[in-house]
Amino acid sequence: MSQTLSAPAKHPRRAAWASWIGSALEYYDFAVYGTAAAVVLNHIFFPGDSPAAATLNSMVAVGVAYVVRPLGAMIMGPLGDRFGRKFVLMLTLFMMGFATFAIGCLPTYDTAGIWAPILLVACRVLQGLSASGEQASAISMSLEHANDKSRAFTTSWTLQGTQFGSLLATAVFIPFAALPEDQLFSWGWRVPFWLSAVVVVAAWLIRRRLEEPPAFTQAMQQVQVKKTTPLRDVFSAHKTAVLTVALCAMVNTVNMVFTTFALSYATNGIGLDRGMMLWVPVASNGLGLLAIPLFARLSDRVGRKSVFIGGALLASFMMVPYLWSIHSGSVLGIFLCGVLMHGGFYSMANGIWPSFYAEMFPTRVRVTGLALGTQIGFAISGGVAPAAATALSGEHLTGWVGPASFVAVVGLLVALVASRVRETAHLPLAEIDR
Repeated sequence: MSQTLSAPAKHPRRAAWASWIGSALEYYDFAVYGTAAAVVLNHIFFPGDSPAAATLNSMVAVGVAYVVRPLGAMIMGPLGDRFGRKFVLMLTLFMMGFATFAIGCLPTYDTAGIWAPILLVACRVLQGLSASGEQASAISMSLEHANDKSRAFTTSWTLQGTQFGSLLATAVFIPFAALPEDQLFSWGWRVPFWLSAVVVVAAWLIRRRLEEPPAFTQAMQQVQVKKTTPLRDVFSAHKTAVLTVALCAMVNTVNMVFTTFALSYATNGIGLDRGMMLWVPVASNGLGLLAIPLFARLSDRVGRKSVFIGGALLASFMMVPYLWSIHSGSVLGIFLCGVLMHGGFYSMANGIWPSFYAEMFPTRVRVTGLALGTQIGFAISGGVAPAAATALSGEHLTGWVGPASFVAVVGLLVALVASRVRETAHLPLAEIDR
């Protein structure tokens, strides 16, 4: 009894804020690379015979960080369930920050030859290993600190942080993208990577004061009695939940095609203005900052499934008019469809999935199960989607029907899988653990 009474108190606001700042860093790093890959890196790290070939190589490098994430989940997930959510949050913070800063210091292909893309891919691997544990630990920390009636709202700030990081990365890149190409390709592209050091310091100052949630402290006492391991528990009792999360996480296909392929398609294939296209994700992420917590609050009242499924379907099918607008050069259509698709409809799914996925696992294996499921899904969507969309667009990067159809089919699959999951919005966390 005394051990239970000494458990730390819940701190939902502090946990949400700590999760927000770490996710902002993680997705600043990922988004700044995705933007740079579409605009700059294809020219200076992957010179090819055609713009499409160089862009395809650059998109493959985008996917590398996603492909290694399931391996990282098998490492970082058990660490989070054995040594604490905070331990992993601090470890991944410095791993991600170092890898991103290092990218800004790399030599280009003209300077180092084949070693330039090799070193770039190595940094992307380190980013992927870090990201695989960061988000699952942050979501678990905020979920377990949250009050039962506001779990989706509290955990949604993790994804709100990702929106802010993506917005910040694109906004930071806009003035550098406007530089003359000789300045952009020589030093301008490096500065956004170096700026990640500022976020690392801010996140460290916030996270060092955070305590482990009571649910985790109690779960640790039970694990010590049972003498089991998180990986063993997940693979023996929660395989179906891992597979379900992995398939649902493929809704990330919408985000990957929007942030990487569509930008490259518009600028390299159709020849639209680079600066104008960079404002589309800025506007959509601005809307997402508002939409994510609002949809999460809605799901705390009406349930997770209906909001998540609606977002997955609407966002996926909205890719059709968005890519058509790019193909036709309609600036109004590009902004209207892009902002509505990504900032509005995608935020419906994006704000719900932290609680929706995490509630499929009990506390004692939550980080491991959540990390494995999401990172497998992210590996498939993030590793395949940009390259697949680029290939489906054709040799000259001018086709839109193939990429749009691909996203719509994935959205249908995600909705079908999510419809079979039990509703957990109104169950206490203690009952989910049982």
